[in-house]
Amino acid sequence: MKRDNNDFRLYNPNQKDEIWKKEINKKRNGKDLPDYDAKDVYGPEITNEDSALLDQHDSFYMNTKSLLVLFQIMGVMPIMRVPKDAKTTKRTTYNWISKATLWAYLVWSLECIIVVKVGKERLTNFQENSNKRFDEVIYNIIFLSILIPHFLLPIASWRHGPQVAIFKNMWTHYQLKYLKITGTPIVFPNLYSLTWGLCVFSWALSVAVILSQHYLQDDFELWHSFAYYHIIAMLDGFCSLWYINCNAFGTASKGLASNLHKALQAENPALRLAQYRHLWVDLSHMMQQLGRAYSNMYGIYCMVIFFTTIVSLYGSLSEILEHGLSYKEMGLFVIVGYCMTLLFIICNEAYHASRKVGFEFQVRLLNVNLGAIDRSTQREVEMFLVAIAKNPPIMNLDGFTNINRELFAANISYMSTYLIVLMQFKLTLLRQGTRKVIKKIVGTILNATTTLADETESD
Repeated sequence: MKRDNNDFRLYNPNQKDEIWKKEINKKRNGKDLPDYDAKDVYGPEITNEDSALLDQHDSFYMNTKSLLVLFQIMGVMPIMRVPKDAKTTKRTTYNWISKATLWAYLVWSLECIIVVKVGKERLTNFQENSNKRFDEVIYNIIFLSILIPHFLLPIASWRHGPQVAIFKNMWTHYQLKYLKITGTPIVFPNLYSLTWGLCVFSWALSVAVILSQHYLQDDFELWHSFAYYHIIAMLDGFCSLWYINCNAFGTASKGLASNLHKALQAENPALRLAQYRHLWVDLSHMMQQLGRAYSNMYGIYCMVIFFTTIVSLYGSLSEILEHGLSYKEMGLFVIVGYCMTLLFIICNEAYHASRKVGFEFQVRLLNVNLGAIDRSTQREVEMFLVAIAKNPPIMNLDGFTNINRELFAANISYMSTYLIVLMQFKLTLLRQGTRKVIKKIVGTILNATTTLADETESD
């Protein structure tokens, strides 16, 4: 019996589109449909000649420019925008020797002076207080951990500059492609004022949090605060960046979903729906690129929040058990509330973005009346649903973890576990201290009784 020579076939990534083309070329309503090339399915090609159009219709960049400029001034992410007359599709670039990057080197080096000085003093205080009880030493650990993101900035942020530039260019290309296919631009309502407000709020919150520690912590001197302002503002800025991008994904998905009825009522609905499918896949890939571009920064972000929250909670609860509530514990609770709020915003916004781009868009497709459309369009709806299932819009930190509400719940669970262990250790120390005190009191009473008995016998 002869074996079939076609048992093993090479995978053809355009196989689904070829099947679709065969179907769409069949007669529909007694009329022959024209053949379509792959370029028609994937949408209009963007070339270097479209550079002016890319800048003109890059609404997302123009609305969020204030935050990008703030990051350049702070030396956090020194990406640059190419001149408007440059004939290139890469409108955002990153270079290790660009003006923005050289400025970042200078700013980071100057900040290192005050950060190292404060860090040395905290470390010296930590070493000198090693013989004191653990609860007094732990405050230095908290404020030392907050200094860590500054030293990791070149590794976590600058090193991923090319990936960030790719992400920004994806947004730029997507808006022009969206406009050419749907005929309408993506509108980001109130994004300009929101971005400006978040820039101001990031620094205002940084000053408020750090000054609160100066007034609530006894050993937090005023000049120490200058080492922390830019670090907290950087964390606030990254949280604002995440919030803005997640909302932009939801806005783009909502606009694409609202245009679905236009695709179904078009002259060639199957072709238009295929173009919408590729638009949606591009949007899903952008969400994945966001996590890839900022993976190290947000990974360190989450670890610092996790560690600082556990230590701050333990320090505050242990002090309350021994001495009651004081201003020092209130300062630690401010840090805990700040860290948990940042983590919740990141996880919650990622959850909403994934839901809007994935589940809600899928529901919109499932509500399409298949009986009112032809067979080729029905097949394209099925392929659209398969594309959503195969390309889930997940915010993932380059394979390390998925950002969603489950991450927030898991962090709370882990924090509770470690906190219970630490509090058990604390209660054990308290019981041992109580035993020592009781033994000392009993020993003193016994010594006093023995002395009195000896004095009575001598009399």
